[in-house]
Amino acid sequence: MQYDVIVVGAGHAGCEAALATARMGCKTLVLTMSRDTIAQMSCNPAIGGLAKGQLVREIDALGGQMGRAIDATGIQFRMLNTSRGPAVQSPRAQADRKAYHQYMKQTLESQSNITIMEAMAEEILTEANKVIGVTAKPKNQSNPLNLFTKAVILTTGTFMKGVIHIGDKISTGGRIDEPSAEHISDSLRRLGLELGRLKTGTPPRLHKNSLDYAELKIQPGDDIPKPFSFSTERITQEQVPCYITYTNAETHQIIKTNLHRAPLYTGQIKAVGPAYCPSIETKIERFADKDRHQLFLEPEGRDVPEIYCNGISTSLPADVQEEMVHSISGLTKARFIRYGYAIEYDFILPHQIKPTLGCRRAENLFLAGQINGTSGYEEAAAQGIMAGINAALKLQGKEAFILRRDEAYIGVLIDDLVTLGPTEPYRMFTSRAEYRLLLRSDNADRRLMPYGAKFGLITPEQKQKLDRKEELIQQVKTLLSKRIKQINPDNPLNQFTGKSLAQILKTQDAQLSKLIKLSPELSKLNLTAEVIEQVEIEVKYEGYIKRQVEQIARAGKMEDYRLSDGIDYTKIKHLSNEAKGKLNKFRPISLGQAGRIAGVTPADISVLMVYLKSPSTKSCH
Repeated sequence: MQYDVIVVGAGHAGCEAALATARMGCKTLVLTMSRDTIAQMSCNPAIGGLAKGQLVREIDALGGQMGRAIDATGIQFRMLNTSRGPAVQSPRAQADRKAYHQYMKQTLESQSNITIMEAMAEEILTEANKVIGVTAKPKNQSNPLNLFTKAVILTTGTFMKGVIHIGDKISTGGRIDEPSAEHISDSLRRLGLELGRLKTGTPPRLHKNSLDYAELKIQPGDDIPKPFSFSTERITQEQVPCYITYTNAETHQIIKTNLHRAPLYTGQIKAVGPAYCPSIETKIERFADKDRHQLFLEPEGRDVPEIYCNGISTSLPADVQEEMVHSISGLTKARFIRYGYAIEYDFILPHQIKPTLGCRRAENLFLAGQINGTSGYEEAAAQGIMAGINAALKLQGKEAFILRRDEAYIGVLIDDLVTLGPTEPYRMFTSRAEYRLLLRSDNADRRLMPYGAKFGLITPEQKQKLDRKEELIQQVKTLLSKRIKQINPDNPLNQFTGKSLAQILKTQDAQLSKLIKLSPELSKLNLTAEVIEQVEIEVKYEGYIKRQVEQIARAGKMEDYRLSDGIDYTKIKHLSNEAKGKLNKFRPISLGQAGRIAGVTPADISVLMVYLKSPSTKSCH
């Protein structure tokens, strides 16, 4: 069996990777343990959130599927941080978990160039350090198959040697009630890769009919929900409310009393968990001064009974979970559908991957998602589409696709992975992006859709729509720059005669939508809300945007100094010993990236600059 690409795993990274390679013309095989778990939402049934919403918009702009999937299957939509500036506003939506899975499953099944096989990958086959295939054991068969390919994309999630903890009960599994992948880790070690262990967790699920809603605070969605995908005209489905409650002193005392039974504190769990999404046990210890913690009770679908208890991720024993939950207002009679649990799993230390997400140890082996040390559906999907695009480009003999930090949150994500080498599950935040005013969720199409069109992942119609939008934005900005002449004596704009509409727009409380109604030239353009939003942001934040553009230009000079993958840094005189070790380990592609590696000082960068300018230097370009 011969394929262009084999994608191992059909989670959020695997789906985006497979769709990208198939749509770029590669014959793609997807290996999954079960079709019934394609795009499974193992933890929170939601897409987006702070910074994560930006990632989803960027995936969509590149031609990915996640934004369209959540638009079609979401049950509640909210724009977060609307009281703050546009740089930190992010879309988020609750998903109907089963509907989302079904949508993505049908998308993969109907996509040309994709074959889906229910099988467990066991071995990566290589020849002269180049991938040639995968050994996999099909479902319900005892004999493995050798599947041959030109490239492999590994998206194994939490399945590599996964171990599940509920109190002192330990079981193997990649998710609850699903087997772990026991052999693929050993195969990667044989390739010379260094692996580590990480931990993540999930909270209990409760039956919706057992909650006392009179004791809970309702949390509705937005009146006018905003889509994730730039191809979605509007959200038409009815929204479902979520609810809020809080832990209390009794809850905290129950947890403290039983910490001696918590796997996190007994030494049973040895891997590192996410610092920014801690278990409720960790919260109680770390934030001892807090007398309560907020919980979000989120439906997992329209027609299912499960309620996801966002905020009490735990691996405490089942009896303690019952006592803890029943101490919380509104949950005193709650019935458990599933207990919370923690899971430990293998991952690849990400200094071993390139900015293309290709593996340094084996040519044409790509890795995406939690296998690289990240946490979250959105981070996984972002890596998936990038790995898919780069695998296809590699097979087509074309230049690799690497997004810069000033181009996308995806660029920040991948650059952080390959330069920082996270020691805990990596989660995206707006604070990680130094140019976040330019990397807003509202302008992802303008930033990245030309790339999607270039790779054939964006339709000509979508590109034409973007071009028309860009044209209107420039027309409006031109009109705004003109100084006002007297028009109709009754027109309120007459009081601003001699000023430009842009100057008026920068004043407090001025809105472009109101100015359009007063300006004959602007009203003739029939502007969409998206065009109005873009112009208003760019005019009002013009000074800040200009400052960030100047910062990017200065930083870009360092990115222009390219470093070859073949440099032996131990032979460069005057570099510190720490810098030599770190540079040989992380293999940066530019001086800019080298400067972001911990332990590489400005003095080391100066030495590298002298080295690059030396006529005798042969190994850099």
